[in-house]
Amino acid sequence: MLYQIYETQRALLSPFSEFASAAAKLYSHPLSPFAHVPLSDRVAAGLDLMHRLSKEYEKPEFGIHTVQVDGVDVAVQEQVPLAKPFCRLIRFKRFTDEGALLEKMKKQPVVLVVAPLSGHHATLLRDTVRTLLQDHKVYITDWIDARMVPVEAGPFHLDDYVEYIEEFIRFIGPDVHVISVCQPTVPVFAAISLMASRGERTPRSMTMMGGPIDARRSPTAVNNLAMNKSYEWFEHNVIYRVPPNYPGAGRRVYPGFLQHTGFVAMNPDRHLRSHYDYFMDLIRGDDESAEAHRAFYDEYNAVLDMPAEYYLDTIKTVFQDFALVNGTWRVRGELVRPQDIRTTALLTIEGELDDISGAGQTQAAHELCTGIPKDEQPHFTVPGAGHYGIFSGKRWRQLVYPVVRDFIAKHEHNPLEAPPAATRTSARRKTPAAT
Repeated sequence: MLYQIYETQRALLSPFSEFASAAAKLYSHPLSPFAHVPLSDRVAAGLDLMHRLSKEYEKPEFGIHTVQVDGVDVAVQEQVPLAKPFCRLIRFKRFTDEGALLEKMKKQPVVLVVAPLSGHHATLLRDTVRTLLQDHKVYITDWIDARMVPVEAGPFHLDDYVEYIEEFIRFIGPDVHVISVCQPTVPVFAAISLMASRGERTPRSMTMMGGPIDARRSPTAVNNLAMNKSYEWFEHNVIYRVPPNYPGAGRRVYPGFLQHTGFVAMNPDRHLRSHYDYFMDLIRGDDESAEAHRAFYDEYNAVLDMPAEYYLDTIKTVFQDFALVNGTWRVRGELVRPQDIRTTALLTIEGELDDISGAGQTQAAHELCTGIPKDEQPHFTVPGAGHYGIFSGKRWRQLVYPVVRDFIAKHEHNPLEAPPAATRTSARRKTPAAT
């Protein structure tokens, strides 16, 4: 019922939001007589803020059309080489007419960025992708809003997420380097572990950034909520069915608007100050600061629904049973054994001030990867960085990216070799690679 109430409220506010937008322009356009009345700048700013607080935010575009490679602008085109019911695999294909540069780009490492399925769209990693494209061929997982997936497509569990990652790796090829940001560190770890246990070739490297490998370490407010509430509490209080005005009508989901409320509740003072600053920027005519605010909140306020099965599986497996670190996690009956990974180098990255994935949670992966030589398992703590700073913004570009780039380059040219001992195999049926 809560989802239906929210949709009704959204429908009622929609015309008022559009009216506020139009009225803001009426009081700010230089050719409008209303723009010259006393306090028109404040009226326009207030109406614009009202519009942004009440509007619906659609999924943004990546908007990456060009990128510089060796100082040369090359064109970038989004392609979808593989589509699944709950995810699209996007490739950012680069084009240039310069023959020498084209040959160089063909030889650059291939990177699969696994975006979080945790409320925001994959476009949250726009800066990550744009930076990586300077030196790599880049793919990304673009998770689909569950309310847009018909019920006929079936449920989507955490096990399905792991199998999607396996299929994407097989599709791209074993020479890929995998980067997982936040939530997907756990299922990516599982996917590569399972492939290693079966004797399949695994990626050349995996970079895990700010993820809850062991959520017991330095628990944050996010961890505490997941650990202190029962599984039944989540099932009864945050799971709702999609209303009939969407393709996924009837599907059980954790709604995006509830997730967004949780995001804002973590730092309400910061958001209040940000909106006030935006109001003052409009009055002062500081267009650059106002546009930066719009760009951030266009992304931050665009949220998606998560499949209920996947969300509840994650709560139980990652934050309550700690099944990965306890060695008890089974995916479709197969035990997840990180110790079987031998030919995939590991890099973990954490933010010094991360308030979502606490210190040591990602670094815990090293203790599980006993099959990887210790000198092939570096760790980097980003000074002064919060959660978003490790994959977006100045710290990502200036501090983190050079570490990631050099790590990938090292294992592109010097991949780890399998040890002489035979690798344990499983009788589980292998999924054929996509063509």
